[in-house]
Amino acid sequence: MNERWITRGGARLRLVEAGEGRSALFQHGLGGDATQAEGNFPDEAGWRRLTLECRAQGQSEPGATRPFSIAMFAEDAVAAAEAVGLQRFVAGGVSMGAAIALRLAVTRPDLVSALVLVRPAWAAEAAPANMRPYAAAAAAMRRHPGDPAAARAAFVDSAQARRLAELSPDNHASLTGFFDRPDLASTADLLDDVASDGPGVSRAEIAALRLPVLVVGNGEDDVHPLALARELADLIPDARLIEVPAKAADKGVHQAAVRYAISSFLAALPLAPSEGIPR
Repeated sequence: MNERWITRGGARLRLVEAGEGRSALFQHGLGGDATQAEGNFPDEAGWRRLTLECRAQGQSEPGATRPFSIAMFAEDAVAAAEAVGLQRFVAGGVSMGAAIALRLAVTRPDLVSALVLVRPAWAAEAAPANMRPYAAAAAAMRRHPGDPAAARAAFVDSAQARRLAELSPDNHASLTGFFDRPDLASTADLLDDVASDGPGVSRAEIAALRLPVLVVGNGEDDVHPLALARELADLIPDARLIEVPAKAADKGVHQAAVRYAISSFLAALPLAPSEGIPR
């Protein structure tokens, strides 16, 4: 595994590369990092995975530009791809990473040869109801600046958190983990901004996609509803939907199933023009 650093808008961003061969830009979810991407992407011979840790996530700096947005992260990802000489690649990701990849497929069809959407949390609409717990976590952080314990307690006591703990304990555990981050001010900005955002593409644009698409979804996940994965698969012509075991039940089994689904999808892809090892 190799890492590079790029600077965008005053923020140093970490780009992680692993493997060799054809290129896939595979992005992490909200608050995640390259390790999350690595756990969900198959270690396949002949494929090179790149993951840019988005601003205020992983080891990347937040920078001063606000609001954070999926469009911002997508533009950063394109800049990173260009910095290492990529001309064409498979775009994919988990949750927020899937939204970034979806935006790239619509807005930069010259770059994206295929699309992998794992546990999507957005379709076309901004501020979907499933992202409200993130906004609730941000509100708790802002009510108790400088006191992570009080902020966490306020969130856990909120209606959004209580509902999540009952319906989707894995999501609840992930969200409470945000209160351990050292910079709660930028974390609150990140959660609030992204929860109120969307990919910035229309349903008509999504339905007009003409490229190989894999959608991976699972049940027992209130933030990433299986119904949303099915909706996207139905909306995109010729998209393939794979349902995998729930992450909440067994993370290892879930990730192994995700990797297998992606591996099978990648193995069937034809070599696209300008795709391969970047010059």
